[in-house]
Amino acid sequence: MNADELRALQAPFKTRFRDDPASARATLVASGSIEGAGPNCRVATQGGGVVAGLHPLTGGDGTAACSAEMLLQALAGCAGVTLHAVAIATNAPLRGGRVVAEGDLDFRGTLGVARDAPVGFDEIRLRFELDLEPDADESKVAKLVELAERYCVVFQTLKNTPRITASWTRAEQGG
Repeated sequence: MNADELRALQAPFKTRFRDDPASARATLVASGSIEGAGPNCRVATQGGGVVAGLHPLTGGDGTAACSAEMLLQALAGCAGVTLHAVAIATNAPLRGGRVVAEGDLDFRGTLGVARDAPVGFDEIRLRFELDLEPDADESKVAKLVELAERYCVVFQTLKNTPRITASWTRAEQGG
């Protein structure tokens, strides 16, 4: 895809969203089914279900996906797609590359072993390993990464924590 093709693809959305800002708002939904004998949750995805379970450092056997790793995967995926789209739109000298998201986690927190240990990541690092044209201008590459950070939904969500709530309802009984 080139810059003109990307602009043509996105133009109707940009026009509609400028003319009717309310049409740009959407609620994205993810759902999972609690199932099986062990602590598992089958998360629905477009490519089929993914079973999330315990990380090996919390008693898992390594066969189920770790939700914390899935969060990092979502960050890597979103950042990679965003960087690639920006590179196409700006004709940046990008040939390819790799996106790596790493997070530091103290498992004592989630296991309730130490009250002073946080539950969740205490640091997340995102790294772009870029395959660039030989004559790539480093200032343009820096701008590319800056724009990828600015427009990556997952990066910005983690950086600017949204209000989050939890609730429960009684499941309807099948019959």
